[in-house]
Amino acid sequence: MQIPLDYYRILGVPIQATVDQLSQAYEDRTLQLPRREYSEAAIDSRKSLLSEAYEVLSDSESRAQYDANFLTTSYELESSPEAGQSFSSQLNGNNGVVESRTPSIEIDKEQLVGALIILQELGEYELVLNLGKPILSNLDYSTSAKGSGVDPKITRADTVLTLAVACLELGREQWQQGQYEQAALSGQTGQDLLLQEGLFPSVRGEIKADLYRLRPYRILELVALEEKYRLERRKGLQILQEMLQERGGIDGTGEDESGLSIDDFLRFIQQLRSYLTAAEQQELFEAEARRPSAVATYLAVYALLGRGFAERQPAHIARAKEMLVRLGHRQDVHLEQAVCALLLGQTEEATRALELSQEYEPLAFIREHSVDSPDLLPGLCLYGERWLQNEVFPHFRDLSRQQTSLKEYFADEQVQAYLENLPTPELPHQDYATANGAEAVAASFSDNFTESREEVLGTTNGATATAARPSVTTANLGDDDNLASNSSSALTYAGASVERNSRRQRHNNPSLVPVTTNGDNNGGGRGFRKSPRTKRAKVHPRNTRWVLFALFVLLILGGAGFIIFGVVRFLSNLTAGSNLERDQPSIELSQPPISIPPQPTQVVLTGPLTAQTAQKVIEVWLDTKRKAMGREHKVELLSQILAEPSLSSRRQTAQRFKSENYHMEYQHSMKVQSVSYSNATPNRGTVEVAVREIANAYQGGRPQPGDSYNSNLRVRYNLVRQGGRWFIRDWRVL
Repeated sequence: MQIPLDYYRILGVPIQATVDQLSQAYEDRTLQLPRREYSEAAIDSRKSLLSEAYEVLSDSESRAQYDANFLTTSYELESSPEAGQSFSSQLNGNNGVVESRTPSIEIDKEQLVGALIILQELGEYELVLNLGKPILSNLDYSTSAKGSGVDPKITRADTVLTLAVACLELGREQWQQGQYEQAALSGQTGQDLLLQEGLFPSVRGEIKADLYRLRPYRILELVALEEKYRLERRKGLQILQEMLQERGGIDGTGEDESGLSIDDFLRFIQQLRSYLTAAEQQELFEAEARRPSAVATYLAVYALLGRGFAERQPAHIARAKEMLVRLGHRQDVHLEQAVCALLLGQTEEATRALELSQEYEPLAFIREHSVDSPDLLPGLCLYGERWLQNEVFPHFRDLSRQQTSLKEYFADEQVQAYLENLPTPELPHQDYATANGAEAVAASFSDNFTESREEVLGTTNGATATAARPSVTTANLGDDDNLASNSSSALTYAGASVERNSRRQRHNNPSLVPVTTNGDNNGGGRGFRKSPRTKRAKVHPRNTRWVLFALFVLLILGGAGFIIFGVVRFLSNLTAGSNLERDQPSIELSQPPISIPPQPTQVVLTGPLTAQTAQKVIEVWLDTKRKAMGREHKVELLSQILAEPSLSSRRQTAQRFKSENYHMEYQHSMKVQSVSYSNATPNRGTVEVAVREIANAYQGGRPQPGDSYNSNLRVRYNLVRQGGRWFIRDWRVL
C-alpha cells in the first residue's frame, strides 16, 4: 500500500543532504524512540522504514534513481491543478491502494503503524487521523496483520495509541492557535477512543488534564460570541457552572483541575463579566450567592442595580437593597444602600445611610456638591448617577454603552407607579443604628471580619484600590454644573411618589418635622429637626423609689438580653448558614481584566541552534523542572522539553516524588557559556551552561535539610531536534 511519505522526510533531512548528514540523521532518528507505551512490534515497524530510507539514500545509484522519480513527481504536483489536495483517507477494497498525487512510497501493511508514528513525529496529526481511523474497522488489514505473525490485538493497540496521541498533540497545537473549542473536540475524540478501547490510562490522563485546563479558555471563547449564538453561549455558561460546582463557588477552595488559584479564578470571573448581559449575571450570581458567597452577593447586587435602573424596574433595586443588608454584616456598604434608597424614593433613609458611611472621599464629594442645600440629596444624586455610569454599567455586555439619567428614570411612569405603592421602610432612625450596633458586637467575636472596603472594590483604572466608586476629582466629573442641575431635576421628576414617601415617613415618626432655611414649609430643599417635646406628667415622690427599682431591673434584663443575643449570634456564625459573614476572598470589581495564565508553550524552532535558542530551551527546562518536581507535580510537562533517554528517567523520578508526597522547590540562575552546532549534524547540538541551583526539599510539607543544597554547576546539555522542536536528550555535570 502507498503512504504519503518520502525517504527524505522519514530521515528528516533536505534533498541536498550529504552522506555524512544522512548517517548522522539515521543514527539520531534510530536513537529517538517513540513513547514507551508502544509495543516492540511498532518500534520495529518504525525502524524498518528508517533503515529502508537510509539504505536507498546512502547508495549513490539507488539515490539517483529515487531522486529522478521524486523530482518528477514533485514537478507534476507543482504544475497540477490538484496540487495541494490532502491525501485521501479512504482505504478502498483494492488492497488499500490509494489514488493520490501526493509524493508517496510503497510499504508493507506491517509497516503501516511505523509510518503513522513517523507522520505523527513530523506533526502531520490530521493526516494520521485520516489514515488511521479507517484502519481500525478494516477487516483486510486485521487479517494481514495476523498473517504477518504479529498479534492483531497488539497492532490495534498501537494504532489506537497513535491516533490518541495525534488527537492530544493536535489539540495542543489548536490551543496555542487560540482555537479552544476545536482543541477540546480533538482531545475529546482521543479520550473517547481510549475509553472505548479501554487502553492506555496514562495517555487518557494527559488528555483529561488538558481538557480541564482548557475549560476557562473555552468559556471565554463561547460567551464572547454574538448573542445570536444562543446555544454556544449557553454551553459556555454550563461549563462555567460545572467549574463552580467543583470549586464550591466563586471563592471556593475545591479543585477543578483548571490550574487557577482562588485569586486567578476571581480575575477570570472579572474578565468574564464584560461578555455577559445583566440578566445572565443576575441568574448566575444570585444562584451562587445562596451558597452563600460574599463575592457572588456583591456581583448579584451589581446585576440587580444595573437591570433595575436600565430597564426601569425598581423591584430589582429593592432586591439589591435587601442583599446589601447581608453584606453589611462584614463591610461598609452604606453608600450602596444610600443609592438604592435614593432610587426607591426613600430620601430620608438615604440620608441616614450616608450618616453611617465611613467612606471619606465619596462623602466629601457628596458634601461638596450639596453646599447650597440643607441636606445631602443633590450631591447624592450626582454621585449615584456618576457611579452607575462609571462603575456599574461598564461590567455588562448590554449596558456598557447606555447612558444614565436620574431625570429620565424618575420620569418613567412605571417607576412612579412602583414608588407610589412602595411600603414605608421598616427601620426608623433609632432601630437602624441599633441593628448596626448589634452587627458590630457580633463581628467583634471574630478577627476575621477585618477586610476593608478598599480590598473588596478596587478602582476603575486599576490604580489605587480605593472603592468601586467614581473618583471625586474634578477631572473625572466633567461638567459638574450641568450634571448637578440634572440631578436636582431628577428630584423634581420623582414626582408626588417621592414626596408622599417622605411625608409617610415623617407621619410615622412624628419626632421629625421639616425645617427650611426661610421659615416656611414649602421650600425646595428640606432638612429635619426634632419637634418640641410634650410636657411630661409629674411623678409623685413616694413612687420614685419604685420607678428607679423598675428601671434598674429593666437595665439588668436588657443587658442580659443583649449578652444572650451576642452569644446566639456568635453560635449562629458557626453554622453553615452564616458562611457569608466569614472571611472570604473578595473580588476587585473595578480591576482591569487580566488574562488567564497560559499553558507553557512548547519550544518550536526550525532554524539553527543559536545562543538565543539555547538560552530559551534551557530556561524552559528549568521552569519545567520546578513544576514537575515541585509541589504541584506537573509530570506531564516533561514531555514538552525532554527526549529519550532523559524523559523516561525524569518522569519516573517525578512520579516517585508524587507518590511519596515529596517535592523540591528550586531557584535558578543560568548563563549560556557555549553552543556547539554544525551543518553536518543539523538535528543535534551541545550547550554548556553555568547554573546556580538552590534546592529546598520537603517531605509531607516538612523541610528536609539533608536533601537541600545550594550549588554552582557547569552542565553540558545534549540537544536533539524532533519534528522541528528542540528537546534535551541528556546532560552531564562537568
